[in-house]
Amino acid sequence: MVSGFATTEFQLVLLRRMADFTPELVEQAVRRLGSSRAALREANSRWQAMIRSPRFPAGARRYAAVLGPPQATAARPIGDLRCTAQQWALPLWPELRFEILLGPGGGGAPVWNEWLVRAAGSPPPVPRTLADLTPWSCVVSDVAGAFPTAVPREGSAPTRWQLDFTALDAAGVPRACTADFTWGLLQEVRVAHRS
Repeated sequence: MVSGFATTEFQLVLLRRMADFTPELVEQAVRRLGSSRAALREANSRWQAMIRSPRFPAGARRYAAVLGPPQATAARPIGDLRCTAQQWALPLWPELRFEILLGPGGGGAPVWNEWLVRAAGSPPPVPRTLADLTPWSCVVSDVAGAFPTAVPREGSAPTRWQLDFTALDAAGVPRACTADFTWGLLQEVRVAHRS
């Protein structure tokens, strides 16, 4: 374990990236953790320094060093490749899990993806309209499942993703939308303006 850096500090790192989209929700979450904005900035700075250090473990060992052993590990086939998913529970989002996806090769393999996913047994929300898509209500798979024609796109940073899809507005009119996710959690939905 890393001295002075564990689950609470890791959650602050996740929140730091979300603050660009949802500062009010982040502020509430920081208070629920019994922390402060200064601690959030310090945790993020320390995380950035640790992951850049040649002495800090890489791959799955990085996350085990701060979060402990994964609570769940499962094989995840992707095409012809046999990958591994590891998950940890985080108190701020009890219905979700922080998941890393490791390339072939087990624990020493590179981390291909890291994000929040729906916990096994946790019923996903079933958004039908734009009004149902509130910040922090869904993860990427929830939105992609509810709107099957959704097209994934890269976000503006490594921890961000986007989905383009069509959803009904309050008047029942189909609208082209883009959902922004940070660490896999929905942050905002932007509606394309009609020309």
